[in-house]
Amino acid sequence: MLVFTLVVLLGLLGLSVAAAVSVGLLGMSLAELFSALPLSNAMGEIAWSTGAEFLLVAIPLYILMGELLVSSGVAGRMYSAADKWLSWLPGGLMNSNIGASALFSATSGSSVATAATIALPEQERKGYPAPLFLGSIAAGGTLGILIPPSINMILFALIANISVPKLYLAATIPGLLLCVMFVAIIVITCMIWPKLGGTRQHATWAERLASIPDLLPPLAIFVLVVGAIYSGFATASESAALGVLAAFGLGLWRRTFTWQNLGQAFESTMRTSGMIIFITLSAFFLNFVLSAIGLTPTLVSFVTDLDMSPMATLLAIILFYIVLGCFMDTLAMLITTAPLVVPVIVALGFDPLWFGVILIVLCEMGQITPPFGMNLFVVQSIRNKGNFVDVIYGALPFCLVLLLLIALLILFPQLALWLPQFA
Repeated sequence: MLVFTLVVLLGLLGLSVAAAVSVGLLGMSLAELFSALPLSNAMGEIAWSTGAEFLLVAIPLYILMGELLVSSGVAGRMYSAADKWLSWLPGGLMNSNIGASALFSATSGSSVATAATIALPEQERKGYPAPLFLGSIAAGGTLGILIPPSINMILFALIANISVPKLYLAATIPGLLLCVMFVAIIVITCMIWPKLGGTRQHATWAERLASIPDLLPPLAIFVLVVGAIYSGFATASESAALGVLAAFGLGLWRRTFTWQNLGQAFESTMRTSGMIIFITLSAFFLNFVLSAIGLTPTLVSFVTDLDMSPMATLLAIILFYIVLGCFMDTLAMLITTAPLVVPVIVALGFDPLWFGVILIVLCEMGQITPPFGMNLFVVQSIRNKGNFVDVIYGALPFCLVLLLLIALLILFPQLALWLPQFA
């Protein structure tokens, strides 16, 4: 049964069938072959009950918040401000790519596309060799699923039945640490091979201080959204609505909105939200089928009967995700595998909050690992010239950094578990 599930899922994805359709077809196949009951009749009820989940309202709202900030031009000014504060380090503008991407990630669902659009024109003008520069953009774009507020973490919390605010807290320190580690790998690499660092820019303190107004609005929105959750003033969905109102008000205040860019923001939000919700509904139907046919407890029993140590099993699961991330969309990977893996992790005695952070980091790695890393394709498509291999080579050092972060989380679980104990 388990082998059939993996073969069908990977086969459908390998045939380029859309992730949501693949997951739905897998659920229907399992229901027809391994259940005496007509489980497919429950699709309508599952779609209704899942779609009525109030927490899912946060998904389109967070996406719209980011789209409004991009449309209002806030993102471009934020990037320029980050450049003035970070480009003095070895690696210059590549450090700004990471810093700006971290800020984009806290407010925008399209951080990699935004960073690539703004940064790529500067690459040749300031003399940066392609690979590491492109890799810094692709890697910076992964920060969006680890730094709160994160749509991926909302979906994992729904699947694992854990608190979204606690999961956000669990990811905060690893997210900040990852930003520092990304900058560190750029600095170290450019100190060893100075030619990779391009032309470093040195802004004056007056220029840096003058750029602070371009940093404050997005940071204020981030504090509003996350602070509303932790203060108890608003739920995750309600705080997302506050963020949308703040982003819209900021655009009106700056008078940067046009009917065209507003229309593009709403259209992009609907497209992205529709894709995510479709995948989510298909995944919850699959989860229902897996429970009904007994595959989840069968898998837990199978793993526990292997007589492997919990740590060996965890490492095997991590290796499985690294390989899977090379070939599968990270969102689909998260939603389809978490219902199977989380019960195993809990049975082994691991904290689901801690594992959730590790799984999100593994999803980040999947975004920049060849041959199907989504961020690699986004950067290359916006670049629209040169060799795709350059983007792959540039992302490899950042894959090693993500592996190092996973190792640190395993050695020091309190990196993820310290903040949630205060919630």
